[in-house]
Amino acid sequence: MKSKQGNGSFVYLIVVAAVLFLVYSYLSGGTTSSTVSLNQIADDIEAGKIDTITVRGDMLEIVYKEQTAAGAGTTEQPVLSRKGHESSLIEQLQALGLDEESLRQTKIEFAEPTDWSTLVNLGITVVGMIVLGVLFFFFIRQFQGANNQALSFGKSRARMFSGDRPTVTFEDVAGIEESKEELKEIVEFLKEPQKFINLGARIPKGMLLMGSPGTGKTLLAKAVAGEAGVPFFSISGSEFVEMFVGVGASRVRDLFDQAKRHSPCIVFVDEIDAVGRYRGAGLGGSHDEREQTLNQILVEMDGFDTDTNVIVVAATNRPDILDPALLRPGRFDRRIVIDQPDIRGREAIFRVHTRGKPIAAEVDLTELAQSTPGLVGADIENVVNEAAILAARRGRRRIGMSEFNEAIERVIAGPERRSRLISQEELRVFAYHETGHALVAHVLPKCDPVRKVSIVARGMAGGYTIALPEEDRYVLLRSKIEDDIAYGLGGRAAEEIVFGEASTGASSDLEKVTKMARAMVTRFGMNDTLGPLVYGRKEELVFLGKEIGEQRDYSEAVAHQIDEEVRQIVTRAYDRAKTVIQEHREQMDRIVNYLMERETLSAEEFTAAFDGRQLPKRADKPTAPPAAEPVEAPVLKTAPVAA
Repeated sequence: MKSKQGNGSFVYLIVVAAVLFLVYSYLSGGTTSSTVSLNQIADDIEAGKIDTITVRGDMLEIVYKEQTAAGAGTTEQPVLSRKGHESSLIEQLQALGLDEESLRQTKIEFAEPTDWSTLVNLGITVVGMIVLGVLFFFFIRQFQGANNQALSFGKSRARMFSGDRPTVTFEDVAGIEESKEELKEIVEFLKEPQKFINLGARIPKGMLLMGSPGTGKTLLAKAVAGEAGVPFFSISGSEFVEMFVGVGASRVRDLFDQAKRHSPCIVFVDEIDAVGRYRGAGLGGSHDEREQTLNQILVEMDGFDTDTNVIVVAATNRPDILDPALLRPGRFDRRIVIDQPDIRGREAIFRVHTRGKPIAAEVDLTELAQSTPGLVGADIENVVNEAAILAARRGRRRIGMSEFNEAIERVIAGPERRSRLISQEELRVFAYHETGHALVAHVLPKCDPVRKVSIVARGMAGGYTIALPEEDRYVLLRSKIEDDIAYGLGGRAAEEIVFGEASTGASSDLEKVTKMARAMVTRFGMNDTLGPLVYGRKEELVFLGKEIGEQRDYSEAVAHQIDEEVRQIVTRAYDRAKTVIQEHREQMDRIVNYLMERETLSAEEFTAAFDGRQLPKRADKPTAPPAAEPVEAPVLKTAPVAA
């Protein structure tokens, strides 16, 4: 409301200035219609053109007998001129060469000086100065308003929350119970510090939340703010540093000064890796602005004047690039790793995000948690939101299991593209490619069970096969990786067996299996020839935070041997995939015919097609198996297909 009043006053000020300008133009317009010089007046007097000259001080009003060829004016409107104030008009005209006879023919009258233009000019000058002063006042207020962003750029931009009305509590955080317990101790210390002080315990100076993006680091910090009931300062690491030298350190000092005045309190710095990278790695050497900011943070957290109840909570997904001085005890005493949630954690996260939403009775959150391995809290929240949008789009009153399954696929692979025009030849290539993946995954014992096979374009893929584990895994055996490599090559093997040649659709599959095979040799030591050794050392620019390559700490002979072992691993897996497909060619053709008819097969439908049983009925599709058709090698075209 205050800003609207200020804007209204500014508009009124502009209107008043415009009205004064128009009044001045009107008042001065009648008296300044035209002007002539004193020399011109002398010439006109000598030519007998002037009827009357009225002298008002130094101002002259001339009335001509008729309009001159120079356009001086008409006889009804006087023309203005000005004489010098050192002598009279007659003396000045005589000095210009006029004789007394010419002067006697012209009527010269004297009147009181009424210089309205001088008064108007004086008034306009005063009003102009007032307008400029008011404009300057508004200009200064604009710069000093809001958060003092212009003239007070050295001040901290942290947002302070009082904690009286918490919006997020620990009940809204699920799937990371151990991390919650660590932070609950901080909340308890702030609420009942004497219980810890009596035992000689000191409050931790800082807590570092480390985890992948989307695991809930910021959400956990918000929950701490809601539970603690103390002032909570929130700021991002990138808000410290700007183009001005020394601004970052100044903002750090101001932030901790505010925190000390409101202690006990919590200071939350999100994405602290923006200012907490290794010192000495910057482009500007030791005088880099980020390093000055980091030095000030180090001093404020554990310097001479740190006997205050200020807890610093920071979050980052790159703890490997933080400066060691920032991670030592006395600064960030606790490092809380927030990992990806397991199946029980994902189920709890589903319960949190479905709270208050109309969920259908058939929705099984345990099954949804089992169908989303590797997804973090942000992904699950996106799944629930996409399911709600799909239910609203379909006109449902409740969110059903079909909407959740569709939302999971949208998050993992992208939205469906049913409008994409694909020829029957290419569609059959897609069907055999995806069936090859699914068949190898179904036959090999270590592969994850097939959940869905589809030839409907989704995202960047022309078709997809979803094989998900039944339980979370934290280590992978060598046999599991070898079966997964064979599963990744199942699509290409099916194309080669059926059509006699391969397509470009297996490019992403080849990239994945090559990476897995090379990791087996160089990272995991899963090779009998080269032994349990690690080959190569990764390098990265700490300042840029990006991996730039791998340093080879082995000879050319070993490099050649690594390449040969990787090739043998992939070749053996490819031969296994071809063997599986050749042994189950009849089942593959039957699955492809059903897939061409239905476009998508669920886990139950795929298993029934593999076993030769009748597929479950669909309301909109016939279930009779189509007649087997001879398969011919089509003309292949470039089309992305991903497993």
